[in-house]
Amino acid sequence: MKTSVPSITLNDGHTIPQLGFGVFKVEPTETKRIVSDALRVGYRHLDTAAIYGNEQGVGDAIATSGIDRGELYVTTKLWNARQGDALDAFDESLEKLGLDYVDLYLIHWPAPANGRFVDAWKSLEKIRESGRARSIGVSNFEEAHLQRLLAETEVVPAVNQIELHPAHQQQKVTEFARRKGIAIEAWGPLGQGKYPLFEETVVAVAAEAHDKTPAQVVIRWHLQTGNIVFPKSNSRERMAENFDVLDFALSDSEVAAISGLERSGRMGGHPNDVN
Repeated sequence: MKTSVPSITLNDGHTIPQLGFGVFKVEPTETKRIVSDALRVGYRHLDTAAIYGNEQGVGDAIATSGIDRGELYVTTKLWNARQGDALDAFDESLEKLGLDYVDLYLIHWPAPANGRFVDAWKSLEKIRESGRARSIGVSNFEEAHLQRLLAETEVVPAVNQIELHPAHQQQKVTEFARRKGIAIEAWGPLGQGKYPLFEETVVAVAAEAHDKTPAQVVIRWHLQTGNIVFPKSNSRERMAENFDVLDFALSDSEVAAISGLERSGRMGGHPNDVN
């Protein structure tokens, strides 16, 4: 069994590690320590955002890690209120991270009521042209938002990062994105603890069959269904557990059974309501 993190080739030719580490709701004062632990565990893909307030801590952890920049994949995101001045917002993020470039820059939410996401995307196109973001993409975009971008701009997003877990798989937008060559990233991949996912019989049975935890089974399900996933944890032990998913594979029937848990169970805000 292959034990290195698999990668996905994006529509712009760049590759992205399929398993990463997210820092949503990680306290800024704890970020350096937590990200440093994640890097020691083996994670090389880090996902942050301006609104998280912890880009500086991510950058500090990178700076003191001793890991070559070329071995790391770093994502950050443009917050909704800055869609009108995305170029300046990006400069601020880059400075906080202490980096010359990021691997991926995302529009965090479409915030359609603001009416600015198309203009923001055109700014991201300029950032990509400058080389300071290798790839650009979006987050929390519905099919209608993607269709508008495709109709009015030049660059197809490399990824769409959306809430995605067994109870809420967003099949419509996922299928549309993949038809257009847009890779899917899953946030909240374990359901954020908001429903008893790990107690589902199909998850528990698969965990027992493979001598793994329910969380490891769900992360493996994401990998095998083609999602890019970055679970988060403040515990180094849990980080290591979440990373230890590369030495087994779910059967087709196990994958199908977990996919059968779909019930349109959104746990976060709807993209049309977040502004």
